[in-house]
Amino acid sequence: MRPLLYTPLLSLLVAGCSVVAVADAAVTVVATTVKVGAKVVETTVDVAAAGVKAVAGTSEDKDKDKGKEKD
Repeated sequence: MRPLLYTPLLSLLVAGCSVVAVADAAVTVVATTVKVGAKVVETTVDVAAAGVKAVAGTSEDKDKDKGKEKD
């Protein structure tokens, strides 16, 4: 009689493991997507900062230019 009781219980446990495996895979996909998104944002910020520096120049460049005008 015990084996008949354990069989449905075992099948429920195996189904639970499947649910955990699917949930783990979903979390991994989301985490990877977030990492990729963060890298894209980081790269965009770096490119934008480089563009602003190229257009505006840095204070060091302006100080060097002022020194040349005085000579």
